Amino acid sequence: MSKMLSTVSPHFHGPRTTQKIMLDVIIALVPAMAASVIFFGLRALLVIADCVAVCLLSEWGFEKLCKKENTVSDLSAVVTGIILALNLPVTIPLWQAALGSVIAIVVVKQLFGGIGQNFSNPAATARIILMTAFSGTMTAWVAPQAFNMVPDAVTAATPLALAAKGAEGMPSYLDMFLGNTGGCLGETSALALLLGGVYLLVRRVITWHTPVAFLGTVALMSFVCGQDVPMQLLSGGLMLAAVFMATDYSSTPATWLGKLIFGVGCGLITVLIRFWGNFPEGVSFSLLIMNILTPYIEKLTRAKPLVGEVDE
Repeated sequence: MSKMLSTVSPHFHGPRTTQKIMLDVIIALVPAMAASVIFFGLRALLVIADCVAVCLLSEWGFEKLCKKENTVSDLSAVVTGIILALNLPVTIPLWQAALGSVIAIVVVKQLFGGIGQNFSNPAATARIILMTAFSGTMTAWVAPQAFNMVPDAVTAATPLALAAKGAEGMPSYLDMFLGNTGGCLGETSALALLLGGVYLLVRRVITWHTPVAFLGTVALMSFVCGQDVPMQLLSGGLMLAAVFMATDYSSTPATWLGKLIFGVGCGLITVLIRFWGNFPEGVSFSLLIMNILTPYIEKLTRAKPLVGEVDE
């Protein structure tokens, strides 16, 4: 008699591996990385390389120390490093970017069990911690200056900061769409982020539910509140979060209804913080709050098993 094996799910395996999915995400992030170099100079590459290298080293070192299976080859740490770097200003000290990388990998990801076990998005959580600890350097925006290795000390407020203060000199919609504004490395170019999003949709790495719900809620609430809808959609980290962070497999709902609820919740919290909070931007906070609510959304929206009567 053959032995029966009892194992945990999944029981059906497909050709798509974690490594292949992460490689698709990296490819989708290439336009945003290219735009960061074009608008903020070659130091953008240094910040990205710093975050990626420290993320890889942190994951390898933690797993080595804990005698766990090494997962560096699945490329998830590379994705975390890139997304974190794109959430940082080009002028950030490299040691602070490295600290954020350690927090993202060790504190948010590995201490909760590694890939698939983290309750929140590592990059978003690390950005919140860095923003709280180093608010000065995390908001040291500079004007776009193509291909400079060391950015000049030319300050440039983000569109959201200008709008919050009612200041003049708002960039045009075209500049915001292309990325020719102040801000974090990867959040300024809506064009680059949308190109990456289309690639992920075509490759079926993500679905439309969360990004559309997220962006649609911000657009609707901005209209209801009498705000500039295109400006709200094209500025801040909204596009980056909607496409690459709110679609994270580990910390967001798996059901289509859950994805819609998650996106709507992120949009509502983002609008509340942007319009009435102390921060001009609320995307990272909205992601963290909704990540915490994900288990409850999953429980609410998961399919109910069908129970039928048994004929005697």
